[in-house]
Amino acid sequence: MNNPSAEHNLFDCIPDKLPQELVERLLETGSFRIERIVSKGHASADGFWFDQDQSEWVLLIQGAARIGFEDRTVELRPGVYLNIPAHCRHRVEWTTPNATTIWLAIFYG
Repeated sequence: MNNPSAEHNLFDCIPDKLPQELVERLLETGSFRIERIVSKGHASADGFWFDQDQSEWVLLIQGAARIGFEDRTVELRPGVYLNIPAHCRHRVEWTTPNATTIWLAIFYG
């Protein structure tokens, strides 16, 4: 964000077409970062797993999604949040193809 003291809205500046998932850093310090992620039918590539050095707390704001873990799949709808520990392998299995899905992700640790 260019002006840290200005008011911002998670629903602003979302393109109509999203050839790739949109990831925008909203705030970053030495110990954590907050991102807005916008998906529209996006999913992780076949065989790809996230294996991150930081833990991730993620909240689904709008839309729907499925996150796959090695031992289960979690359905997300607005208001559902997860805490994903560092190095817990996971992937985005599916996001709503005909509607915008908005996530808020906080990476920490």
